[in-house]
Amino acid sequence: MAPKGNNMIPNAHFHKDWQRFVKTWFNQPARKFRRKVKRVKKARAIAPRPVAGPLRPVVRCPTARYHNKIRAGRGFTLQELKAAGLNPRFARTVGISVDHRRRNKSVESVQVNTQRLKEYKSKLILFPIHNKKKLRTGEATEEERKVATQLKGKFIFYYVLLPLNSWFNVNPCIYLFLLI
Repeated sequence: MAPKGNNMIPNAHFHKDWQRFVKTWFNQPARKFRRKVKRVKKARAIAPRPVAGPLRPVVRCPTARYHNKIRAGRGFTLQELKAAGLNPRFARTVGISVDHRRRNKSVESVQVNTQRLKEYKSKLILFPIHNKKKLRTGEATEEERKVATQLKGKFIFYYVLLPLNSWFNVNPCIYLFLLI
């Protein structure tokens, strides 16, 4: 019997026993709950270290289409670490990502990321490796360690210096600070 009415012409290529291959999605809420439990468990395990992982540099996206966008990079350059007064081996142990392959193409990127590292260093609370022994230089006292809290969000404290004349025809010596 031919299909009646002005409907879509059926063109379903069903194989024998096609019901077995129907994909259902009933496990979605349970999977969401499992992911949440895993996130909380990981955060507790690494506390008081930040949930977001190590500190990442501020980089610009490649190509002319996206180079006005700013995002988190893979790791800080050796030049940026040196400017901030950090040793690359030590930096990795205190939650700073290092990428020895990355090169700085502008002075501004070095300044922004060095400022970022210095700010991070000023807020850093170093826990001693051995509790029994005497505290080494830079390690936190018992009172400072009690104050330490875990950062839940992303590291987004940095300033970008943008000349206003890039947007408007204004005096180029006027600058605008944006908190990103």
